[in-house]
Amino acid sequence: MTSSPEASSSASAAAAPATKRRPKENQAIPLRHPGRWVFAAVVLVLLGIFLFDAASREAYHWDTYFKYILDTRIAVAALHTIALTILAMVLGVVLGSIVAVLRMSPNPVLQGVSWLYLWIFRGTPVYVQLVFWGLLGAVYQVVNLGVTEVDLQDVLQNAFLLAVLGLGLNEAAYMAEIVRAGIQAVPEGQSEASKALGMTWWQNMRRTVLPQAMRIIIPPTGNELISLLKTTSLVIAIPYTGELYGRSTDISNSIFQPVPLLMVAATWYLVITSVLMVGQHYLERYFSRGSSRQLSARQLAVLTDAEGVPPRNVTVENNQRSHGQS
Repeated sequence: MTSSPEASSSASAAAAPATKRRPKENQAIPLRHPGRWVFAAVVLVLLGIFLFDAASREAYHWDTYFKYILDTRIAVAALHTIALTILAMVLGVVLGSIVAVLRMSPNPVLQGVSWLYLWIFRGTPVYVQLVFWGLLGAVYQVVNLGVTEVDLQDVLQNAFLLAVLGLGLNEAAYMAEIVRAGIQAVPEGQSEASKALGMTWWQNMRRTVLPQAMRIIIPPTGNELISLLKTTSLVIAIPYTGELYGRSTDISNSIFQPVPLLMVAATWYLVITSVLMVGQHYLERYFSRGSSRQLSARQLAVLTDAEGVPPRNVTVENNQRSHGQS
């Protein structure tokens, strides 16, 4: 008997080992967008015209700008601005974390107190708050504690301290919501698993909740720090003039040239902000290590056996532990 060609082909296909092959990639030709290049050229031309006009315009007083850009008084004021930003941010983070915990407390009194705090400091402009802090010495000169009286005049005359308190308390209201959102973003099952392992509340927060919540907390916190740096220019309402904007304003009032001194202050703000942005980038990358798909060699081999082809959207992490297990 002679077998048909269809039967022989089906038998050979069944005998051949089943292999998975990746389909060939399509050779896609990118679309051309001449309009984008024309728009980019127009933007560059307009930017060049603006820079040329600004460089040749006498109203900017570039000689005064280069004279005061590295002035000692401006540099010291920049240090005061950085110190004011850091201290106010530390106060805001600590107090904001406490307020966030109170917001999530089952006690209605604590919830009400934290909500009242957020309502006041988020509902009023920061400039109004700073003006109030500047006038606090006229309101609370002496505090009567019953058995003794506390004189607050010396404390409330320290403009730098009032600036730190004013900015820090206002920042705490926003940091409280950021911390609360980060903690609530962690699944409840993570805390339940930690409790099942015998961890205390602090161990659960330190080892389970906070490491996962930091990926959500860090980006807006970096933005708040940069925003706080620029908000320090409002402490002139207290009044405190030792920071960058206040010192440049004092110098400009003495030489009657406000424009170049404003550009000096703007340049220093840009430099400090750029440094903070770089630090924020590396800090975000540090806390986002667990979010990237990095597989060990053994995990990649198992995944390849399951799919038939190695996946393209993963990276291999070579370490001694993975080699030892394989």
